[in-house]
Amino acid sequence: MKKSIIILGLAMLGLTACSQFQEGEGGMQYKIITDNGQPKIQEGDFVSIGAVIKTDGDSLLMSTYETGQPTYMTAQAPMYPGDITSALLKLGSGDSAIFKFNIDSMVARGLPKPEGINAKFLVYTFKINHVIPKGELTDSVFQAQVEKYIVAEEEKIKNAEAGIIDNYIKKENLTAKTTASGLRYVIEKEGTGPLAKVGDSITVNYTGHFITGAKKVFDTSIEEVAKKEGGNVYNPQRPYEPITIPVGLGAVIPGWDEGMQLLPEGSKAKLIVPSKLAYGEQGAMGAIAPYTPLAFEIEVVKVTPQKAEAPTN
Repeated sequence: MKKSIIILGLAMLGLTACSQFQEGEGGMQYKIITDNGQPKIQEGDFVSIGAVIKTDGDSLLMSTYETGQPTYMTAQAPMYPGDITSALLKLGSGDSAIFKFNIDSMVARGLPKPEGINAKFLVYTFKINHVIPKGELTDSVFQAQVEKYIVAEEEKIKNAEAGIIDNYIKKENLTAKTTASGLRYVIEKEGTGPLAKVGDSITVNYTGHFITGAKKVFDTSIEEVAKKEGGNVYNPQRPYEPITIPVGLGAVIPGWDEGMQLLPEGSKAKLIVPSKLAYGEQGAMGAIAPYTPLAFEIEVVKVTPQKAEAPTN
């Protein structure tokens, strides 16, 4: 397959639970929101899922709607009664439901306790977008159907990207300039220092976030911002400080290489980076999906000119 199928792991985290939950196997609690009467997911089926994962205290841990892109998986046999696969097997195409999983029970079964989470339950909300049944299909026919579906969905996402960027700029009331490459940028404070050139080094503070959903932060060099975002962003082992990068040498995404040459020392700006100047059709290690536009708040702390080479005789 062109794209590897993402297996939805047990570390994934949904919307705050409502009342009147049913008791499921293994202590799982669930509430069916929509039942379209379609056949339920079976082991081996391909599934496209929209997922939101929260704690029972309503802290958002993960959402596919942040990037506007679903998670793909192949349904596996349950590892134990009442695990996440057990939950998904209760649903069919078009169905949606909320599931609650007791964290202590998960840990007692040998699963790692989610770091930085002070809650009793993980609460998952699933919306089943599409199911391709494995059934009696040969592996080659099944994989061809999955590949055809993924390619078609990615083409929809790719074609929607320009509109997503335009809507974000309009919603945020930004007056953005556009470069020839398609990079959009807003200089919020014009610096008075030197402008970086190719080969120079630039030291910056930054915060990156998605531009769909709740515009969730996915990375930052600023500790207070990371702490505010919680366990999915904050890493107590990481040093939070401005980073220094070479400019124009491919050490960072193309949108940064270009954008850093537009911002004099002392500048504060927002870069709106289309996916072709970010992580493109491949995404980034599961954290950033394919064809995902991103926004970055940038503060240029220092520009360090490239050292001139000593003349040779």
